[in-house]
Amino acid sequence: MAGGAATGGSSTSDTYAEARTWLLLPAWVTLGILVLAPVAIMLVYSFLTKEFRGGVIWEFSLGAYDQFFCNRGLFGDEPCSIEWTYIQIFWRSIWQAGAATLLSLAIGFPTAYFIATRPPRQRTLWVFLVTIPYWVNLLIRTVSMKFLLRDEGPLNDFLTGTGLLSEPLAIVNTNFAVQLGLFYSYLPFMVLPIYAAVERYNFALSEAASDLYAPRWTVLRRILLPSVKPGIVAGCILVFVPSLGSFLAPDLLGGARNFMIGSLIEEQFKGNAGNWPFGAAASMILLTMVLIILLIFARQQSKAEG
Repeated sequence: MAGGAATGGSSTSDTYAEARTWLLLPAWVTLGILVLAPVAIMLVYSFLTKEFRGGVIWEFSLGAYDQFFCNRGLFGDEPCSIEWTYIQIFWRSIWQAGAATLLSLAIGFPTAYFIATRPPRQRTLWVFLVTIPYWVNLLIRTVSMKFLLRDEGPLNDFLTGTGLLSEPLAIVNTNFAVQLGLFYSYLPFMVLPIYAAVERYNFALSEAASDLYAPRWTVLRRILLPSVKPGIVAGCILVFVPSLGSFLAPDLLGGARNFMIGSLIEEQFKGNAGNWPFGAAASMILLTMVLIILLIFARQQSKAEG
């Protein structure tokens, strides 16, 4: 009897495992086709040779990575020295994405807290109002932002018309314009995870701390923020990662002087003059950087939970 029960339990667990495998198969196939296969193609292309008129020659080469990291002079016959041009572009991209993330957090956290503390019937409406502008294509929204911020745009017309400024502000083609564009593009990615975390928060903890004469700042710093930290971390990742590889906001709002890594990669695949292996190599370097950042976040999160 005991052996039969054990055999029956093992058979049932095997059946569940097989059913789970078949149920997960469509997800694995989708990930393989839409995620792993493109990354594998880019990895292969990054080790190929550039064709003169665009495209690639199927010959193994480290030239794309050498071009990214090494400056060998005009004719390519000098010893390798550090190529600071692309490193500066990467650093600018990290700085711009970080600034956009901090700005999104500064605006997104109070917004998410406000929505989560509304009556249940109103929350859906507020979430709808936050997300409805993003039903419009990102390109259209970015062009609209440029129209709003330009020297002859509505913002400057209002400021000069009311006498607040004597001459228009030069906002377009600046770092600030790029940060505004990134902030506007990805703000809901910050609001929604924090909103979900604050909605699950037990506000009785804050009330108990207040009853014990804890100041509001202490309640926020010692009780609320640690409780909703997973939502904050998720929101920061969801804003920082796409901002790092964005190219629409830098191209339309920043101009050539505010080039970001996404714009650099885009340039390598446009037209016949592009350098596909170099664009693929830059993409793989960017992917590696993103993975390192995510691993750092995951490690810090595991340490905090441990």
